[in-house]
Amino acid sequence: MRDYDPYQHAEELGVKVIHRRLTTGTGLWVPDLGVIFIQDGMRVVHDRSTLAHEIGHADLGHWDSRPKHEVMADRYAAERMVDPEQLADLMRWSPDPSRWSLEMGVSTRLIRVYWNQHRRELEAA
Repeated sequence: MRDYDPYQHAEELGVKVIHRRLTTGTGLWVPDLGVIFIQDGMRVVHDRSTLAHEIGHADLGHWDSRPKHEVMADRYAAERMVDPEQLADLMRWSPDPSRWSLEMGVSTRLIRVYWNQHRRELEAA
């Protein structure tokens, strides 16, 4: 099982994480402040997945949310949150990405992003 902790990673990067009510989206990287805002009250799986995505923006040096950057941040988060061996085992157990998500504690969105990037390797496993 992958032991990536987005909260620890944010701390290591010197990025402050603040939970609050957001009116648009579930997370926001504010580079000028070195702060990531996360929607308050989300389930743990979505909280961690959103934070990993926003850390992607921070670590990749993004200053805006153009579509290309959103894709890059999703891939960044998926690579850190998804354990390929665990996912391969889960795929043999169930064909349902929602079940994989629950078992791994990763959002279905990031599971799908990872799947799209690594389909060939996962199907061969």
